[in-house]
Amino acid sequence: MIDLATIAALVGSGVRRADRLGGGDVAESFRVELDDGATVFAKTHRNPPPHVFSTEAAGLAWLRDGLAAGRGGRGLSVPEVLGWADEPPLLVLAWVDERRGVGPDEEAVGRALAELHRVGAPRFGREDRRTTGSRGLPNDPCDTWSEFYAERRLRPLARLAADGGALAPDDVAALDALAGRLDAIGGPPEPPARLHGDLWAGNRIVDGTGRSWLIDPAAHGGHREFDLAMMRLFGGFGPACFAAYHEAHPLADGWEERVALHQLAPLAVHAIKFGGGYRAATAEAIARYR
Repeated sequence: MIDLATIAALVGSGVRRADRLGGGDVAESFRVELDDGATVFAKTHRNPPPHVFSTEAAGLAWLRDGLAAGRGGRGLSVPEVLGWADEPPLLVLAWVDERRGVGPDEEAVGRALAELHRVGAPRFGREDRRTTGSRGLPNDPCDTWSEFYAERRLRPLARLAADGGALAPDDVAALDALAGRLDAIGGPPEPPARLHGDLWAGNRIVDGTGRSWLIDPAAHGGHREFDLAMMRLFGGFGPACFAAYHEAHPLADGWEERVALHQLAPLAVHAIKFGGGYRAATAEAIARYR
């Protein structure tokens, strides 16, 4: 059960009730009504990685600041962080009134995401060096995307896949070799973009006005094609979103051939976590660049 006393201390109001919400494969989420009449979102974790909620809170605030600094209007928002604690593990956010059946303004999302990416990041990775994601992938800063994607994503994932038998040995070897060729196949150099880092449709909620809100980030400075490739991997974002993005912030030539390259990291994570068809999908993506 969630720690109601800590919620009260973080937000400065007593708790009237807390109702468990569905969804989520690791955290437990709650709709919490406060004595002052406000409603907030809170989540906890039974076996949290170190600093899980302080890292998430920092990522949300970083994205929120980026949206405020950009010129994308109100197409995207990030819930305000009201408080967090690593012990007991707890994150409290402003409540977003999600409405099922209300369609998002996809063009506004595309424009706002383009501006968020354009705001940028100091370097590739995270200045606080915090790990992100369920596999604790490193985010130590790098000066180039090729170094970051090779040493902070593909090679750590190759080691995890080898240790757990998630990929065949020849696919592990090919993934490691691919990490050494990113300068040749990754397109022209770009400055680090401000990324959500886990931008699939399940991490986008839509309120009653059609505005989209980003949640559960693995925020870091990275290649902007990574967010867009993740959005395409599991669907849920419409053609109008991508068209508006391209109009606002066109991608470099050949981006279509690099979609699978950027999808390799999330595919490998899923192969390590779940196996099944993700093993074949990861192997197929690797084979495109052999």
